[in-house]
This record gives sequence, structure tokens and C-alpha cells, in this order.
Amino acid sequence: MSSCGNPAAEEHALMPRRLKFGKSKDCVRCRLKPGNIVIRHAVYCKECFTPIVDMKFRKALEPSVNARAGTSKRPKLKASGNLCLGFSGGLGSSILLDIVHNTYFSSRPPLDDSGNPRGGINHPRNASVWPSCIVCYVETCGAFAGMQDMTEDIRSVVERYPSFDFVPLRIEDAFDGSWWTNVSGSNSTPQVCLELSKEGLITDGLHVASNVIGLTPVEAMRTYLSSLPTQTAISSALQNLTRVLILHTAHSRGSSHLLFGSSLTSLSISLLSSISQGGGYAIREELQEEWAPVAASGPKPSNVLRVIRPLRDVTAKECAVYAWWNSISVIGRDKQRRAILGIAALTKKLTYSSDFVVGLEKDYPSTVSTIARTCEKLEPKDAPSGQCRLCKRPMQSAIQEWKGRISIRSYSDNKLSADLAHIPSPCRGNLDTSTPSQVPPLLSLTDFLCYSCHTTLTSRSSRGVKQSAPVISSAAPLPIWVANRDLHEDGLMGDGARRKISEEEMLDNVAEFLIDN
Repeated sequence: MSSCGNPAAEEHALMPRRLKFGKSKDCVRCRLKPGNIVIRHAVYCKECFTPIVDMKFRKALEPSVNARAGTSKRPKLKASGNLCLGFSGGLGSSILLDIVHNTYFSSRPPLDDSGNPRGGINHPRNASVWPSCIVCYVETCGAFAGMQDMTEDIRSVVERYPSFDFVPLRIEDAFDGSWWTNVSGSNSTPQVCLELSKEGLITDGLHVASNVIGLTPVEAMRTYLSSLPTQTAISSALQNLTRVLILHTAHSRGSSHLLFGSSLTSLSISLLSSISQGGGYAIREELQEEWAPVAASGPKPSNVLRVIRPLRDVTAKECAVYAWWNSISVIGRDKQRRAILGIAALTKKLTYSSDFVVGLEKDYPSTVSTIARTCEKLEPKDAPSGQCRLCKRPMQSAIQEWKGRISIRSYSDNKLSADLAHIPSPCRGNLDTSTPSQVPPLLSLTDFLCYSCHTTLTSRSSRGVKQSAPVISSAAPLPIWVANRDLHEDGLMGDGARRKISEEEMLDNVAEFLIDN
């Protein structure tokens, strides 16, 4: 029973629970066979259930396939590039892999003796929606000691689908210059460090990492994770690194569409977690986005990568039944990765262990889809000012002025006083005590970060963060894409920026003015 009032005082305060299914136990689609599963109070048999999931998948994906919408009511599906699938080994991505293969790649035309499609390449039946498909998997075992490497297990799953090409990635590639050279074609990007513990993230702590130039990508990544202030920041950083790695890889491979296997349940959890961490401005990008590795304020590029979640109308219950009835093997993700504490993990734990989302899905299933549909209607009031250097999502303009108005902070705090000790005296004198969070814009990295990333890097926690590796330097190396060419052109690391210079570089600069003994 669900209460709408005080049952002890009001006799009619109890609201009777809605029946689990309608008046009939027969399938609502074929009306012939008894039902095997109940989805949102509707009964379906085993034979009718699979076409329903396939229809939801195609309904969510196919309107976004063509680059331009034609005048025909039923246009021919033809993408402008290749297809990329983000695969994690979980339930949703395993189902996505199987449905995409069965829908668009398993019915390829037969070949003749010469290896060409029968009827000719230009025959209508031989036209395919995407020329090719790659499957990207990001291995995260380098972030945790003792975590099992599952790359070969994932490879064995992908090899069951001969039309797909497997592209393995590693989470430490975000700090590897060779990977960045392959996907961007630029080999002049330096490794950049930043003292994340300093208040304001000003450029006085931003410098070329000459003191950590000997770090391997794994050591640089663990140093970056160990310097983050909270467990939520660690889990959020891993998600952002994984997402940006797949985005750049898909774009460099000529993909026009990138698909993720997020179900309706996992998508609702992701939306609530993103909003709770300050990502409300880019909430629509959690559902569907058009991404390109350029500033959002410039002209719209032609080679846009469309990021779509075609299982956003399929619940986790439907995904589990679909995998069971269609004999889809699910490897799953490492328990150590899923056990990371933080807002995202707590949201997921709360969702599956209490009567929050799953409880609503059990008794009132329509409310779960309301979370995603409500977030889909949200849109920001103003246009984005660019792209966040860290998470590569749209960035709100004048975010620091707004944060300065809503923040209540005092310089009497001992922690703040210690953090502000590194600010140069001329800059410290220009700070207004009434708005202490405002930092001179030309000296702050915060102008290049969205609200969510800035809050994640500077948030404080009374509980300590368990460090996965000893901190080698007080300055943590940032992902390789943070110090791209646009960052130099914007003036943050230009000629007027302050950076730490090595002793050898100083001697080279003044060598011609020195007198030999």
C-alpha cells in the first residue's frame, strides 16, 4: 500500500496499489499466447518481446542517422561516415553490440566468386547504412593496483561479430603523447601540470611539467587521480577520461555516429548524478549531442560526431530479459571499478537497494521514464561560450561571476588563507574581500573549465581520499588534451603567462651576457 495521508487518522488515506498487469494475462500484442513478462503494466509473450525492443532501438536511432532530413516521409538511411560503438562489457553495451549487428550488418549481400556483391556494388539491396563499424573499449586496470586486465576477454566477444573492428584503448592514453599524436596529428603539445590544491587554479601553478617529464603515462594518471580532493572527483574523472578518449578515437577514424549502450535505468542514474555534481548546463548532452574537437563558439564544423544512446527507452529489466532470451553473454565490469565511492556510486547504490528509482519502476514504472523525458526538455537560456578543456562539453559563459554571487566563503578560514598564500601580491591586492572567490580572469584556469569540472577539482571533503599512488610532485599532470593549441591561442600559456623555468633554460637565455672567467 502507498499512503497519501495519515492512515491512523484518516480511514481513506491508503491508496490501493495498482495491479501488476491489466485485466488479461494474454499478450497485448498478439492476443493469442499467454504473457511471459510485464513491462509497464503491459503483458508480452516471448515471441513479441524481442520485436518490441528492436522497435524502440530503431525509433531512437534512425531519426538521427541521415546528415540532413529530406522531404520524403521514409528517407533512405545513409550515414555520412562510419559507426563507432562504445563497449564496456556491461549489460547495455552487450545488447547494443548484438542489436546493431543483427539490424545493420548481418544481412550483408552474398558475394560472388570474385568477392564482389552479387548484382553490383550500386544495387539498392547492397547499400549499407554505415560502411564500417569499430568497437572501442577503454581498459581501466592501470588506475587501480591489482585490477584484472579484461582486454582479451572483450576482444573474444567482439570477434564473434566479423563485421566489427576492435579498437582497444587504455585509460592512461589520456596522458600519452603518442596517442594524442595519432588522433590529432599534433606532436607539439606539452605535458602540463597544475597544483589542484591551490584556491582559484591560477596560472601561477600552471607550468610545463619539466619536473615530471620522466613519468610514464600510468604514473602520470595515478598522480592525477591521487591529487583529486574527493572520491566523487575520482569517479567523475574516470568517466570523463573514458568518454573523451572514445570521442577523439571515433572522430579520428572518420565516424559520424557514436553509440553508447545506456539503458533507461542507467541513464536516469547518470542524469541525477550529473545534476548533483553541477552538470545541469550540459544535461542535454547526457542524452544526445553533436560533438566536434573545436570551440563551440566558432562556426559549426561539417564533420560532426553524433553521440546517441539508442537504448534510452529500454529499462534494465527489459535488457536483462532480452539478453537471457537471446543468449547474449555478458562479461560484466570489474567489481573494484564499480566499488568506487562517490556521488555516482551512491546514487546507483541508493537506486538498486532502496525504493527510489527501482521501487518506482516496480510500482509506478512511468515515473522512471519521466526523469529522462524531463531532462530532455531542459535547455540553457544562453549560448555556450566554448568547450570545456577537461570534459569537452559546452561551457557556460560568465560562470565565475555567477559562482562568486552564490558562494559564501570567508578569508578567515585557515585553509583558504593557506591556499591564497601562493597568489602574487599585486593580484592579491586586487581581490575584493566581499567577493573572495573572484580571481583575475587572465590569471585563472577557471575560465577554461565548466562549472562541474571546476567544482570537482576544487571541492573539499572532511574524509580523506585513499591515494592509489604516492604523490611524486605537488603539481599533478593534466590530461594531454588540456594543453592543446587553442589553449595557447587563448592566452593562458602565451608569452605573458607565468611558468616555472628550469635552471638550464635560464642559463641559455642569459648565456650571451655572461663574461667568461
